[in-house]
Amino acid sequence: MTVERYIRIMAGFVVMLSLALGYHGSPIFVSEWFLALTAFAGFNLFQSGFTGFCPPAILFKKLGVPEGGTACKVK
Repeated sequence: MTVERYIRIMAGFVVMLSLALGYHGSPIFVSEWFLALTAFAGFNLFQSGFTGFCPPAILFKKLGVPEGGTACKVK
């Protein structure tokens, strides 16, 4: 798998988990403040779409994950 795929998986997981932890109807509800994590993940996806800068890409690249996509290139 490539850096871009790992980032998509990570972002999707963070959004789903934070919604589950922040929504009152969820069986694993903790606090509404977890919805801020959803907003943070969305903001990072939004800004990386415009700038091409993706902070997790730096971490994944250092961990040895191969680059393959063009959406999250580490410069």
